[in-house]
Amino acid sequence: MKPPASPADQAPDRPPLPAPWVWALLLAATLLAYWPAVAGGLLWDDPAHVTRPDLRSLAGLGRIWLEPGATQQYYPLLHSAFWIEHRWWGDATPGYHLVNILLHAVAAGLLFQVLRRLAVPGAAVAAALFALHPVGVESVAWISEQKNTLSAVLCFAAALAYLRFDGRRRRSDYVLATVLFVAALLAKSVTATLPAALLVVFWWRDGRLTWRQHWRPLLPWLGLGVAAGIGTAVVERLYVIADQGSAYDLSALQRVLLAGRIVWFYLGKLAWPADLVFIYPRWTIDAAVPWQWLPALAVVAVLAALAWTRRRGALTAALVYGGTLFPALGFVEVFPFRYSYVADHFQYLAAPAVFALAGAGLARLLAGRTARLAAGLLLAGLGLLARHQAGIYRDAETLYRATLARNPGCWLAEYNLGTTLDAAGRTAEAIPHLQRALELKPDLSGALNNLGLALLHAGRVSDALPPLERLVRVDPRLPSGHCNLGTALRAAHRPEAAIAEYETALRLDPEYADAAYDLGVALADVGRNAEAVARFRQATRLEPEFSPAWYGLGSSLQALGRLPEAAAADEAALRRQPDYPEVLNNLGGVQRDLGRLPDAVASFSRALRLRPDYPDAHNNLGTVYALSDRLPEALAEFEAAVRLDPASAGAQCNLARALALAGRVPEAIAHGEAAVRLRPDLAAAHLALAAALARAGRSAEADAEAAAARRLQPDR
Repeated sequence: MKPPASPADQAPDRPPLPAPWVWALLLAATLLAYWPAVAGGLLWDDPAHVTRPDLRSLAGLGRIWLEPGATQQYYPLLHSAFWIEHRWWGDATPGYHLVNILLHAVAAGLLFQVLRRLAVPGAAVAAALFALHPVGVESVAWISEQKNTLSAVLCFAAALAYLRFDGRRRRSDYVLATVLFVAALLAKSVTATLPAALLVVFWWRDGRLTWRQHWRPLLPWLGLGVAAGIGTAVVERLYVIADQGSAYDLSALQRVLLAGRIVWFYLGKLAWPADLVFIYPRWTIDAAVPWQWLPALAVVAVLAALAWTRRRGALTAALVYGGTLFPALGFVEVFPFRYSYVADHFQYLAAPAVFALAGAGLARLLAGRTARLAAGLLLAGLGLLARHQAGIYRDAETLYRATLARNPGCWLAEYNLGTTLDAAGRTAEAIPHLQRALELKPDLSGALNNLGLALLHAGRVSDALPPLERLVRVDPRLPSGHCNLGTALRAAHRPEAAIAEYETALRLDPEYADAAYDLGVALADVGRNAEAVARFRQATRLEPEFSPAWYGLGSSLQALGRLPEAAAADEAALRRQPDYPEVLNNLGGVQRDLGRLPDAVASFSRALRLRPDYPDAHNNLGTVYALSDRLPEALAEFEAAVRLDPASAGAQCNLARALALAGRVPEAIAHGEAAVRLRPDLAAAHLALAAALARAGRSAEADAEAAAARRLQPDR
């Protein structure tokens, strides 16, 4: 790749096809290669990029721009694009994938235009390499990496506009280029390397750099780039990698050795794109191991050799590649370093420099038909590899299983796979993966938390306690850890210990609505309903639309005899969730106790329409029918309740009474005896049996049952 001697001598490399045809072919080839990704779902942190409910309004759009931390990273233009896309197709993923593919195709077309304007031979081939190389799949098939494809479009467009300015020196060209560059920074700050890359390219093209032509126009860009880089580093430190501890604890020497290894790793994947993995193994960097010095020394040696031999084209490509890659070389702390030092998407914007060099080299071989055929086969092969790789991104389970097949020691893939399977209701399959994640990383708080919850979901309460207890030791200031431990303790019938954990969670985070609700439930379980009311009210204040909190509030108010307030709470729950049979059952009980029997019948009947197999609602509706002297209907409801839940002493007791009133005495005795067997401590059961026995003329036995009832409840 030789620089032209002078503008007059420049003869732009004209591709075999006109530029519009090149664009059309790039678009078609990109769509064909990446089409399997269109059917892909959400992966890993995609939910943090697809606009959250609290950011979907116009006010949310304002927060995206004005509130660092409102989004995972402060890339407001990127998240504005997601905001617009959500307006178009909501949570449906094909739209996001298609936009990403189209952005990648446009980026390839713009790269072609940039290289063509610079008279780089093989511009079309370089653009096709960028479009089809499988190392780009991670950036294109993963919704979260729209930051790469969008920023690449803006970066290459800014470069093209600046090259036009450099040739014509019109202010309007400079303004347009600057606007595009700022937009690129707001999509992803790694584009801050563009002005330095342009300076290197101008040095290659012109042989030297002058203040007036080269440095002065790009100084504002350099300043903007530095500001964007510092801003991203600060936001990353405050909101993304805070409290990550030793995950980034590398010495300066280790970082130099790491950088050398990263460079050769990425070049190796460009040269031979085999064994591409979503999460690569994390290396151990040790300066005491002699061979670990070799990659860094090799980088220095190659750069020195290129400079010494004055191979300016290759040196330019190397400098642009390394400079664009610099933010991912380990000198700046980034979140993914906690699980791997390398990822395919990190070299997305750097790879075009290598492709430009390769395109120029291939252009020398394209004079013959055989050479052109070989280049075509190369591009077709890369496209097929990209298409296969894109299929791996169709869903989280496929992606993580593919990752583990090539990186079996990846704790993050084990953890994410386990979490994915548990969320899909496949808890038994999830548990071994979460356990394996903890074997690989024993103090991984997320795995401790999710393993405990998965074991709870599987009904293994005693097994769930150890990981959750360990979680609060590892991360004692994690509110959700204490809350989840409280839930496990409650399931283990240790209510006081559960209450203590919920209270700790609320002390750590007074705005934690789930903890307030769970604490209310635990307090109600032990009969501390006045305290439960306060916690349920707190939960409804923090999350006004959370209907279970209103339901809990209504239940506790009912237990306290505050029936009008209980009815109001139940009605508030139903306004938020009209199809909530438990609330309707609760409300029916309140209405019955208030003497509003027709309303109670309506509430219980509505509950049963929503859930016909609800034994409590059948039993309660039977009591209302009994109070209304509608004995046949009461009998039918009590029989349904007993059929659905034979272990319900209350339903057996009510059925015994109704049967006795209906003259079906033997059946009444049988159900009365069943009630007593189920609940020997229930006075009402003994009384129901006594009434049935009395109707059968078995006075002595009836008197004995009545006496037992008086012993259990002397005031009856």
